[in-house]
Amino acid sequence: MSKYMKFIKAAVLAIALLAAVGFVGLQYLLSQPAPAGFPILEYHMVQAENPKDAYEYNVPPAEFEAQLDYLEQEGYTTISLRDYLRAKKGLQQLPDKPVILTFDDGYATNYTELLPILERRGLKATIFMVGNDIGKENYMSWDQLKDIQHRGVEIGSHTANHLPLTQMDINTARDEVKLSKLLMEWNGMDTIYTLSYPNGKYNQALTEVLKEEEYLAAVTGDAGLNTFETNPYLLQRINIPHPMFGITEFKWRLIKGRIFTQLGIGQH
Repeated sequence: MSKYMKFIKAAVLAIALLAAVGFVGLQYLLSQPAPAGFPILEYHMVQAENPKDAYEYNVPPAEFEAQLDYLEQEGYTTISLRDYLRAKKGLQQLPDKPVILTFDDGYATNYTELLPILERRGLKATIFMVGNDIGKENYMSWDQLKDIQHRGVEIGSHTANHLPLTQMDINTARDEVKLSKLLMEWNGMDTIYTLSYPNGKYNQALTEVLKEEEYLAAVTGDAGLNTFETNPYLLQRINIPHPMFGITEFKWRLIKGRIFTQLGIGQH
């Protein structure tokens, strides 16, 4: 047997061994009591037609409804971020198994295709708007934004221009989070309390800026579960992209959040 073939054989055996160890470890983790906490799910768009330049960000309505069916079967109840914040202060009670549905960017189909699904099922959601995109092509208009808010969808900020906040000086970053909040509030929206970091990028200085600008919470892109002990400016969030493997992939993404919490990976 050549040295090359020996190397290939050893590599295959090593990969098989690692896979076996990983499977056993996964089975062990899942056999343990589930950690405390609830998931926040990160979506972008729910629409029938997949956009050519953002395919990975779209969850088609049929797939989305299958995911909602699964959450219902598992006993989850949707809440808003504001519900979570109020409950943290002792002003209301959370359901036994809460889940928060969040949607970044504020696409027009959030109004035309997502909203009817939410209303038909009586579900809550939070949409994070890019302030300077409101009213542009493919994004919600001011009238749609005001209407969707009055119909039970919470609105938060996704900054003014959707630029990575960690790649700019702190004063420019402050303007990004401040101007988005002011723009929406000056145009008749309810007080903006929450923010989604563009591209999930954050640092400690940004959390201090959010406090100073009167935000109460922010979501990251770090998978995991949330409790009242989680840093409210670094809430864990599980990304839900275009599904390649149907509902099985969705289940595994929820499991990923649980495992990351159990192992303490990127937890706040």
